[in-house]
Amino acid sequence: MNKFRTDLHEHLDAVWDGASIAVGGFGSSGRPDALLNALSDLGKKDLHLYVNNVGDDFTGIGRLVMEGRVRRLTGSFPVLPEFYDEYFAGRVELELIPQGTLAERMRAGGAGIAAFFTPSGAETMLSDGTFPASYSGGTPGELLPAKEERVFDGRAHVLEYGIKADFGLVKAQQADPKGNLRFHLSARNFNPLAAMSGRTTFVEVERLVDTGSLDPDDIHLPGVFVDHVVMTAAPIPADLPRRAASLQKG
Repeated sequence: MNKFRTDLHEHLDAVWDGASIAVGGFGSSGRPDALLNALSDLGKKDLHLYVNNVGDDFTGIGRLVMEGRVRRLTGSFPVLPEFYDEYFAGRVELELIPQGTLAERMRAGGAGIAAFFTPSGAETMLSDGTFPASYSGGTPGELLPAKEERVFDGRAHVLEYGIKADFGLVKAQQADPKGNLRFHLSARNFNPLAAMSGRTTFVEVERLVDTGSLDPDDIHLPGVFVDHVVMTAAPIPADLPRRAASLQKG
């Protein structure tokens, strides 16, 4: 099965308005901006995004937010100042969760695990029903519901549910025709999890390789989690490892 696609917009148009989308990327590392910008180009709206952070510019997630295409964001680090303008103005909802919890919720959804207990966030406003998911007229509107709590080994834990998003959008360094992927350094942090979490997953890749050229032990994510691969991202400079090593020595 060949999962390479030549027309990004044609296949990404399968994303419907109101869809939930798990997005890879750790800061700016491994952020699938080509796929995210294509959603804006296609006019998609009312989206629910699961993502580690919003970013600090107006590409990708930032562009979607500023164009009013995001209904709700579930994430850990919405650091873009303009995002909070939208949030406090009541134009986007926010579900703030610990970073490790977000990662495990994505992994659990992809692994078929319905829910799990974690101590992260227990006995805080993120779990007691007091965190405002939205604002209206400058005052808190809807609150995040309180989470079920249990005590294990004398420590409070809260119940978290696995994320099974409609779509996953990720960025990889290498892919073969079967969708087997390799990621570059810290881009591996959230991209595999977002791919697992999505029922249909799109990958933008920097380098296409032949089937069999990736050693099985070197594959970071098997192609069973991938549906569409497009060549969109700028390649990593061939001399990057040498330049990085020279900087470390300096």
